[in-house]
Amino acid sequence: LRRPRAERSAHRAAWPCPSNQVRGLYDFYLPREELWIYNMETGRWKKMNTEGDVPPSMSGSCAVCVDGVLYLFGGHHSRGNTNKFYMLDSRCTDRVLQWERVDCQGTPPSSKDKLGVWVYKNKLIFFGGYGYLPEDRALGTFEFDETSFWNSSHPRGWNDHVHILDTETFTWSQPLTTGKAPSPRAAHACATVGSKGFVFGGRYRDARMNDLHHLNLDTWEWNELIPQGLWPVGRSWHSLTPVSPDHLFLFGGFTTEKQPLSDAWIYCISKNEWVPFNHPYSEKPRLWHTACASDEGEVIVFGGCANNLLVHHRAAHSNEILVFSVQPKSLVRLSLEAVICFKEMLASSWNCLPKHLLHSVNQRFGSNNTSGS
Repeated sequence: LRRPRAERSAHRAAWPCPSNQVRGLYDFYLPREELWIYNMETGRWKKMNTEGDVPPSMSGSCAVCVDGVLYLFGGHHSRGNTNKFYMLDSRCTDRVLQWERVDCQGTPPSSKDKLGVWVYKNKLIFFGGYGYLPEDRALGTFEFDETSFWNSSHPRGWNDHVHILDTETFTWSQPLTTGKAPSPRAAHACATVGSKGFVFGGRYRDARMNDLHHLNLDTWEWNELIPQGLWPVGRSWHSLTPVSPDHLFLFGGFTTEKQPLSDAWIYCISKNEWVPFNHPYSEKPRLWHTACASDEGEVIVFGGCANNLLVHHRAAHSNEILVFSVQPKSLVRLSLEAVICFKEMLASSWNCLPKHLLHSVNQRFGSNNTSGS
């Protein structure tokens, strides 16, 4: 298994199916031309080089892949925050992929990092973040971080702004939301299920929160959800991943007491309840990692940091993949795993497999055998 050489946190991952694209740290930056693609079926990494309007090396950017196009917004680089918008067409068959900086119409969000995004129809909907005061008037609240005045000529703060980017016209806009909006925050986690954009936790001032909200992406109405029973502890730098039309998967993060977390939870939308999720990675805390769901009912977590990166002289960044099985495996998946497990016994019969199954088996072993029934 070849994997990215450098451990990392604050990178971005996007899932176009069936590969997971990773770009990127906090205490230093990785080569900006690198794009790593992880094949969820084969468990193999592939490094792609990129050219064109390559974004600067950044942390805390917001990235999402829609129909094979990778969109990247915001982040923090060596000169501060940015609000530039980039795109890369990963469907291109060229050996070197091309970045393009997009000059969008309308009033963009302020320069920020650690924000969240929902994808709905032809829109990218960004929420919150930490960065500079908007130069133009923006709908919503901005709260300065008083500590940022001490060591910066450009003080920063938290916001609760909602901005929409239309991916057909590349035009920025802001909706007029109703209901009780969440407090300003950054390093929260967002997830889209149907027409609802969910947001959990994040940091505001000295608190890392455990509140859960959803925004109706048709009517722009905010609703706070008050689940019954147990709740996850407040956190930032965690992940929230849709795993079914009725369930969200929460993993890891960083508490108000500055403790990295390794717990996992399932939120049931229809029952409005959190349920702890048992897994084998209780000794592997992660914060500022990325997570993507596969078609096989798994959540793939990559990278992140295992200690308090705010105080440690050497942050424990990771380049490890953690795989969480949140749904029962399909019979096809179980059968393929059995075929691979008993390779020595069954390899002589592989040619009897249907071609698409043989292709899956061969990919895992790097074989070029293309026969089959």
